[in-house]
Amino acid sequence: MKISEIYKLYKKHYLVDTDTRKIRKNTLFFALKGDHFNGNKFAEKALNLGAKYAIVDEEAYRTNENFILVDNVLNTLQKLANYHRKHLGIPIIALTGSNGKTTTKELINTVLHKKYNTVATVGNLNNHIGVPLTLLSMTPKHEMGIVEMGANHQKEIEFLSAICEPDYGFITNFGKAHLEGFGGVAGVIQGKSELYTFLKTNHKIAFVNPDDKIQIEKTKEIESIHFDLKNLKLLEVNPFLRITYKNTTIQSNLIGKYNFSNIAAAITIGTYFKVNEKAIKEAIESYIPKNNRSQIINKQSNTIILDAYNANPSSMKVALENFATLPHENKMVILGDMFELGTDSFTEHQTIINLCDSLQFSQQYFIGKNFYKCKTNKQKFETFADFENYIKKNPLKNLSILIKGSRGMQLERILDLIN
Repeated sequence: MKISEIYKLYKKHYLVDTDTRKIRKNTLFFALKGDHFNGNKFAEKALNLGAKYAIVDEEAYRTNENFILVDNVLNTLQKLANYHRKHLGIPIIALTGSNGKTTTKELINTVLHKKYNTVATVGNLNNHIGVPLTLLSMTPKHEMGIVEMGANHQKEIEFLSAICEPDYGFITNFGKAHLEGFGGVAGVIQGKSELYTFLKTNHKIAFVNPDDKIQIEKTKEIESIHFDLKNLKLLEVNPFLRITYKNTTIQSNLIGKYNFSNIAAAITIGTYFKVNEKAIKEAIESYIPKNNRSQIINKQSNTIILDAYNANPSSMKVALENFATLPHENKMVILGDMFELGTDSFTEHQTIINLCDSLQFSQQYFIGKNFYKCKTNKQKFETFADFENYIKKNPLKNLSILIKGSRGMQLERILDLIN
């Protein structure tokens, strides 16, 4: 069946699902495949649960007219998303970067939603499946879309940009993330800048942080909107950011100086799309981070900064430096391994340990096989179970604690150990 024909079916309800645990009535079910599952096997179940049609790519599972056979389900999903994008007729903002993508996306969405009916990437569903699903969640009632794009290798941002065809783009920063896949920092810059290549080729617009020399260099031939840093000032980080924009003071619920550029992006984009200052202030002040992203949690006698959603050398460095500046006593850091660093792994983990030593925290704990290989006279644990056993015998009391590590470390489990 042609994409145009599948699109007619999709337009009846504007619903697409890929998981039988979350099937909605009258949806189109796409039977995606993975390394350890075959969605074709669940197509009949999807129909029984209320799906209108099931898109499959194996003849054996096409048993009646409600099964639509295609050559490749994933490719069909991506083509349908791009076909839909071409017919949407709304501006789409795409963003990528090494750090801060999801927080920035949430801030931009919160600000723009004050004036427009917006839709944005849910969570961090920002890959070759998440981007199409985000596009297909947009309906004629929406006035603007915000699409987060993630990548861990070359040509991925190029591919995602071709699917979502953004009118505007923003790169948060270039850092030491996914070094294994990108082949180093130069590879990260090249890979993320594929968004700039799309914007330039298609005569679209980039939002740019003028304090970032790499962004300035990469966008010199692209129509650009720069942050208004003359009217954007950071007043305080204690621990939450307080800033001024023109004549307005904004008290955020975000910690860390590194979040200033994320807020600046949201203000810049909101102002460009004519959201008034009062609404921008209300939006930013209402945003509270969640999902283990720089959350402040008070538990027993401890104050905890939980930043356990993800970590790489760049984000780890700024988080530690920010924590060191906070006016707290008895500071402890609990750090977990950083993943996907390839041959740079040992060097980058040792660098973080050395940084911790230079910042002179009261206590330092390191968890994971990568940190365990490094040299330190502080406490290190090869596994989380080893750390758990230690903490049960040495409870944490009267501390300010920073918890940060890669998603696979699941360091939020530490909260259950603080009684």
